[in-house]
Amino acid sequence: MNDDKKIILFDGVCNLCNTSIQFVIKHDDKDEFRYAALQSEVGQQLTSERGIDTSTVDSIVLIDPGVAYYTKSDAALEIGSNLKGYRTLSKFFKLFPVGFRNMIYDFVARNRYKWYGKQDACMIPTPELQAKFL
Repeated sequence: MNDDKKIILFDGVCNLCNTSIQFVIKHDDKDEFRYAALQSEVGQQLTSERGIDTSTVDSIVLIDPGVAYYTKSDAALEIGSNLKGYRTLSKFFKLFPVGFRNMIYDFVARNRYKWYGKQDACMIPTPELQAKFL
């Protein structure tokens, strides 16, 4: 794995998560991120190495190799702070207390399948995007 790239782990069967990953890929003008489904072998290895309980964090994790990892709203806002056009918005939402942000995040995460649906299997990246996935 390339240690200078941040890794986004996401729920590979969640339509909201897949759409969000497509959004990040489109706006990642500095090519800072790599991606893996939480359900994948790589995703399971990375979460296990960091002691992340995927029964409580099952939608998004951001790993900044050698620095830190982020979950829930912190992960989403850290990702946003690296995307052109969304840095200011992320800074604004970071002003809110983590508990409040995570309460909203958890509400959406709990309902994401009901609202957005889910797939039977993890998404398969197109050949053009294959290099961005671990």
